[in-house]
Amino acid sequence: MPDIFFEDFIIGEVKTFGSHEVTRDEIVTFAREFDPQPMHLDEAAGKASLLGALAASGWQTCAIMMRLICDGFLVRTAGMGSPGVTENKWLAPVFPGDVLTLRRTVLESRTSRSKPDMGLVTFRFELLKANKSPAMEQVCVLMVGRRNPGARLA
Repeated sequence: MPDIFFEDFIIGEVKTFGSHEVTRDEIVTFAREFDPQPMHLDEAAGKASLLGALAASGWQTCAIMMRLICDGFLVRTAGMGSPGVTENKWLAPVFPGDVLTLRRTVLESRTSRSKPDMGLVTFRFELLKANKSPAMEQVCVLMVGRRNPGARLA
């Protein structure tokens, strides 16, 4: 049963959620399955690459971000899906030993014109390293059920 609804997301609100320590083994395992580029599979290839060391795939960082979003709030939200990601930026490589946290900023919210039981919330999600520098940034719209669909919003 959800306990977070559209009305609970306030424009400008910033919250931080969870943490995930990235390991060498998970980087290589993910890369073997989904992104077998040399810099994600082998230390020597990583060192010789632009990244300078074995590094996680950007798609792996997306998956880590999604896990932190789910654990942080999404599975408790009256979520109704997403029409899509409007922006995704990989800003810094993620290396073994990096501890990542999620920072969520509410950028915009509006009720749906065609579905009054739903609102659309635009978020900026940032995956932060231990020093608070962003490794990844994503702007995404989520469709969220309203607590009281019949109420007019100011």
